[in-house]
Amino acid sequence: MQTQTLERLESNVRTYSRSFPVVFTQARNARLTDEDGREYIDFLAGAGTLNYGHNNPHLKQALLDYLDSDGIVHGLDFWTAAKRDYLETLEEVILKPRGLEYKVHLPGPTGTNAVEAAIRLARVAQGRHNIVTFTNGFHGVTMGALATTGNRKFREATGGIPLQGSAFMPYDGYLGEHADSLDYFEKLLGDNSSGLDLPAAVIVETVQGEGGINVAGLDWLKRLERICRDNGILLIVDDIQAGCGRTGKFFSFEHAGIKPDIVTNSKSLSGFGLPFAHVLMRPDLDKWKPGQYNGTFRGFNLAFATAAAAMRQYWRDDTFERDVQRKGRVVEDRFQKIAAWIGEQGVTASERGRGLMRGIDVGSGELADKITAKAFEKGLVIETSGQAGEVVKCLCPLTIPDEDLLKGLEILEASVKEVMA
Repeated sequence: MQTQTLERLESNVRTYSRSFPVVFTQARNARLTDEDGREYIDFLAGAGTLNYGHNNPHLKQALLDYLDSDGIVHGLDFWTAAKRDYLETLEEVILKPRGLEYKVHLPGPTGTNAVEAAIRLARVAQGRHNIVTFTNGFHGVTMGALATTGNRKFREATGGIPLQGSAFMPYDGYLGEHADSLDYFEKLLGDNSSGLDLPAAVIVETVQGEGGINVAGLDWLKRLERICRDNGILLIVDDIQAGCGRTGKFFSFEHAGIKPDIVTNSKSLSGFGLPFAHVLMRPDLDKWKPGQYNGTFRGFNLAFATAAAAMRQYWRDDTFERDVQRKGRVVEDRFQKIAAWIGEQGVTASERGRGLMRGIDVGSGELADKITAKAFEKGLVIETSGQAGEVVKCLCPLTIPDEDLLKGLEILEASVKEVMA
């Protein structure tokens, strides 16, 4: 396997190729193939970008048909037939059935673009600067989004430029199992001497992906929404990794029955791994002046085509989401058993997650790395997350066949037992 050119020319900033040092050549649904012909089961799925699997045939056909028609590929923010189809499908298939009314901002191709746009819009609409965010949150690595991201590894890589404009609050469970962290937030809001400037908005992940699969309780999310409403604060849900079906609902906040003021989506929004992001906002919050937030690649028509096809294929009724929830229970049950076995070996471990966004906290980044490395040797691609990389994280495609799902879980369990033998 030839890797010399890649190692010689690619920057040291690379990460995944260090954990999975092979050259991949093909992929289909939940399977990857390297150039030696070896197959791997994929429990990473582009870090949540390939919820519908690699080279999904329904979406690939939509993409090929669009290219074959000589449709507009790049169009800045021109009106195009592909954009109209995407917006109409989003409204009819996703928003209306959920009782949601949003305008759509297409800020650029990545999740951090969407977060930057969302927090800037909140400041414009509110006339205030402060954004409240939460411990262990991850919202991107551009400067505005990074100011709301907790992990020190990312925050230190600014060349010493200070990150400003946000205040961190404890996420659900951060202060312990029996403490409601929102008591602290509400206390600060009610005290004029607390030092907390009245926020323009709160930004939150309902399940923190990079933070370690930390799950916000449904009651906690409902209370957070009430606090925001009572204090004139906008609620932004960052649904970049947890959205597009990952938790078993198209939007992860549906489980709590809340209605955010602003929502960010990216990752699996295109459905095919194409760069694509949008910001959904209450219509009255659309305070932008023409061109005030723009980007050269904010109108990627290939992504419009595949995103619309994904919504039509998987979200016209609840069949797909019920299957995702079923598979999530399979992973949950197996992860609980693995965590219990680890506990029997004298190492504290726990399972957590929602839908098919699940993890096992093994308490140590070193142990988690050994487990995922052994799993890769055995043919499973799976990563870690958490502040010290202590959580083994499952983000398999939502379309994964049961056979591959069960085989991947068997590989993971065998890897845990071999590492800890």
